[in-house]
Amino acid sequence: VQLQASGGGLVQAGGSLRLSCAASGRTFTTDHMGWFRQAPGKEREFVAFITWGGFSTYYADSVKGRFTISRDNAKNTVYLQMNSLKPEDTAVYYCAGSGYYSGSYYPNYWGQGTEVTVSS
Repeated sequence: VQLQASGGGLVQAGGSLRLSCAASGRTFTTDHMGWFRQAPGKEREFVAFITWGGFSTYYADSVKGRFTISRDNAKNTVYLQMNSLKPEDTAVYYCAGSGYYSGSYYPNYWGQGTEVTVSS
């Protein structure tokens, strides 16, 4: 499966962005999916997770209540709606697939990132 993330950009603090992650190569309808991010000079961190059917979601404490992960299996696409953005949300965002969740998300494959910059 190949993953292509898009939707990043420059936004002011308090604004919103919606990231998309399109899968190709095969259907991903049976794969759990998630998002990670990596800020400059920091390690990659977990952001959000969604089960294959979309029935369960998990979030990092830092984004809970502001970010929403969703998926459209008919379009082979996962989304990350980001509201009330803060400068500390500035990072490259990566989508990832398959694997499992156990306190955090451990995916089997990764996509390319999309850059999000939040100005104060």
